[in-house]
Amino acid sequence: MEIKELFINGKWESKERTYALHSPYSGDVIANISMADEADVKKAIEGAKTAYETMKVMPAYKRSDILLNVVQLLRERKEELARIVALEAGKPIRTARGEIDRTIATYQFAAEEAKRIYGETIPMDAAPGGENRLGFTWREPLGVVVAISPFNFPVNLVAHKLGPAFAVGNTVVLKPAEQTPLSALLIAEIFKQAGLPDGALQVITGSGRELSDALITDERVKKVTFTGSAEVGKLIKSKAGLRKVTLELGSNSGLIVEPDVPLEKIVPRCVEGAFSFAGQVCISLQRIYVHDSIYDEFCKRFIEEAKNLTAGDPLDEKTDISAMINLKETERIESWVQEANEQGADIALGGKRDGTVFPPTVLLNVKKDMAVSCQETFAPVVSIVPYHELDEAIHMVNDSSYGLNVAIYTQNILHAIHAAKKLESGGVIINDIPTFRLDHMPYGGVKDSGYGREGIKYAVEEMTELKFVTIKTAF
Repeated sequence: MEIKELFINGKWESKERTYALHSPYSGDVIANISMADEADVKKAIEGAKTAYETMKVMPAYKRSDILLNVVQLLRERKEELARIVALEAGKPIRTARGEIDRTIATYQFAAEEAKRIYGETIPMDAAPGGENRLGFTWREPLGVVVAISPFNFPVNLVAHKLGPAFAVGNTVVLKPAEQTPLSALLIAEIFKQAGLPDGALQVITGSGRELSDALITDERVKKVTFTGSAEVGKLIKSKAGLRKVTLELGSNSGLIVEPDVPLEKIVPRCVEGAFSFAGQVCISLQRIYVHDSIYDEFCKRFIEEAKNLTAGDPLDEKTDISAMINLKETERIESWVQEANEQGADIALGGKRDGTVFPPTVLLNVKKDMAVSCQETFAPVVSIVPYHELDEAIHMVNDSSYGLNVAIYTQNILHAIHAAKKLESGGVIINDIPTFRLDHMPYGGVKDSGYGREGIKYAVEEMTELKFVTIKTAF
């Protein structure tokens, strides 16, 4: 079995200590992955710091050209990368191809943004004592960025960290999820081929528990960007000190469905939002609040639509839903569903796992304090709850420790704007599911859903330091 190596200072390095990477669907060993230790982390950070001396003075057009080269190479290797994602993450191949398409767009946005990192002029004479002075700002790169990425979008969420970092002239030490190192290592190979200076990207594989402190607390690291659970995100923030931090954390995204919308048009989209990639999406549709006048019809249509989904091998073109990331997660969500059922919830569809495959599951009569409602399921489980008044539905959506994306379907513009103002979240999606995301829009949460914003332009701001300069023009 092939041993996959670390990528340090532009070279591949193997380690005696490895772990077996298993397919989430079949359980077969895909590869053996080298496990980095603290010494490797220190070496990678030092290499990234050295490479920063090159990156910080590289002209914007060259940084842009490197990212455009990555775009072209990704187009050429799209199918190869999609199959890797399907193998290591259990993502259905059609969904994996969609992720690569988004990744290409993300690096394209980053290439464009590299050329428009602007400052502004400050009217110094707006204040007494500011006469005969010019004031202006520019943005400077930070230095070494540590990027810790999750398994669920192992290529695109990495792009949201690497793209803006390289666009502004930073260097990156990337720690991919233990389950999805292969795609990260291929991305490193692509960046090297695209002309990125050696050392500007380091890829450290292995145990997050073992490596996190060395990655986060090193004084040479100037920023940490993390996507994962709220629990780990809070721990990172407590250890990061005065370093910049971006945290994209969990959610239990809610959707409000008003009585004036065409169910035949929105239900298929709701099913997609609830069950795509087995619900293992930060903004997966988890809670649906439906006006009581259309509740029964909505539930009937939703369940019938969900029954049409095909579960199976992620490499099968017909597969809509495949394995969850591992058996432990599958057993966890099965226990949550069973607990909800014992507490009075009705299982209208699904609820029983088949190995690591958990079927599309619909729960009715769910109470707000049940784990399947108040916590992040990160699984193909959705709760449908009736409401009578819009403010009641808004209150139920807001009654959560999370606030990433939420949504409302309505044809009433006043209701739409009212909801947008009242809903407590980083994003409000009107007339689509909360799972909607484009890669250039601002993206991030409030409450336990995170800190800071992604979306290339906004991530660029998070990846830079603002410097102010003033010149006295007369003595």
